[in-house]
Amino acid sequence: MKRIALLLVCVWLALAGVRAVPALTAAALTIDLQGDPATLDPGKQYDTNSYDVYRNIYDNLLRRNPATSAIEGEVATAWKAVSPTVWRFTIRKGLTFQDGTPLTAADAAWSITRILDRQFNSPQYGNFNTITSATATDPQTLTIETARPYPVLLAQLVNLSIVSAKYVQAHDEPDVAAHPMGSGAYRLVTWLRGDHVTLAANPRFWRGRPRIDEVTFRAVPEDATRVADLQSGRAQLALGLTSDDAATIKANPKLQLLSGPTERVAYLAFNTLGDSPLRDARVREAVVDAIDTRALAQSLLGGYAQPVREFLTSAHVGYDKAIAGYKYDPAASKRLLAEAGHAGGLTLVFTTSPTYDQRIVQALQGQLAQAGINVKIQSYDFGTYLQKIQSPQHDWGDLRFGQWSCACLDADGVIYPLFHTGSIWSSFSDPAFDRAVDAARSTLDAAARSQNYAAALQVLQKDIPGLPLWQVIALYGADRGLRWRPTPDEQLFVFDMTLGG
Repeated sequence: MKRIALLLVCVWLALAGVRAVPALTAAALTIDLQGDPATLDPGKQYDTNSYDVYRNIYDNLLRRNPATSAIEGEVATAWKAVSPTVWRFTIRKGLTFQDGTPLTAADAAWSITRILDRQFNSPQYGNFNTITSATATDPQTLTIETARPYPVLLAQLVNLSIVSAKYVQAHDEPDVAAHPMGSGAYRLVTWLRGDHVTLAANPRFWRGRPRIDEVTFRAVPEDATRVADLQSGRAQLALGLTSDDAATIKANPKLQLLSGPTERVAYLAFNTLGDSPLRDARVREAVVDAIDTRALAQSLLGGYAQPVREFLTSAHVGYDKAIAGYKYDPAASKRLLAEAGHAGGLTLVFTTSPTYDQRIVQALQGQLAQAGINVKIQSYDFGTYLQKIQSPQHDWGDLRFGQWSCACLDADGVIYPLFHTGSIWSSFSDPAFDRAVDAARSTLDAAARSQNYAAALQVLQKDIPGLPLWQVIALYGADRGLRWRPTPDEQLFVFDMTLGG
């Protein structure tokens, strides 16, 4: 209907002797997400549904080349290490926010300082907490100092979205979260919570006007509905498809399946700090012994997953191929439960969200039931789910399924936030683990980093704060006319897309 309306306008303009403007023929794109964004404030949340949207509104300090994954400039055009703990970045000239105000080094500095404010309680705090100061010495120069050499600084700054200091300081947090204002390729038009977010192309974008004029992100938790939207043409791109969906997409000549291995690791996390039976290491071991990861990956996911023995993939710096992992042993699971005083079985609360593939959650529930572990599933919308698992009281339940990606290709962005004491994501604490990951993020010596990560991964293997499951292979369904290539770090930049016939 939209294209018909645009055609009618063009006809009217031609009859009136007026030349039609190019914007009238610009493409509109609809993307089905698995859920609604929790927020559109880039400092406030770090979930997939949120950053798939807000990263199109904001520019990042650095970016990864979509073809090579090499780190390259975005807001920053150049950078150098003045010393092992001091970095200087040159900010691109002529950038403006969508309200017309200039983007300067002061905004980049504020974007970091805001995340480091403990009162702000950013889930990204662990990515940047080695930074001691971020300052602007002039409008085009940003200086970042770290407490110690931090080898992952550039990789983490790929995830730093630049906010307007003036705008953020003039508005309260809920307003910034609901009405984002960045310098990116798209600006917010409307956000109807629980339904959709619509963005329009930023005509003053520094890289040029986007080829897609308007994009709507729809919250569609049901897999079948996302596939139906593709088949009907209501959506041109759908995320989070299953292996069953992949077969349906392949069979439709009007659609295409886009896929590729990611750096994302699927895992089962345990609550070892709250009032949970999983405080007992024997119960944690019983849980992992009851789960047949390889069977799940093959039968449930159709081979669109690669089982892993640790919380990293071979693409991550710090990956250790010597980690043994766990073996499926239901007999040992039952024996350990009896030793822990649960010979008659026990009940665990599995906290989840419709954003996650519920076939996986239910399959895990079924495998645990065979070992005498009753699982009670509690599901929440994704925003509520995040609030619960990030609660400092650790009262979110006993088990949760997750899929973690740091977009940094380094162990520091995975096992540090997931398991370091005090991390907003962690319900685990071990001094030996903390010492190892702290040491690994404090040296530029690659060999020393590898040794420290090997030690940290051995602690996780022994203490069992969770179960690594598989490396995720991302599956996207798309209209045949969409030109776009998925990346290992799963960046969804609409500016890189073209929608044609």
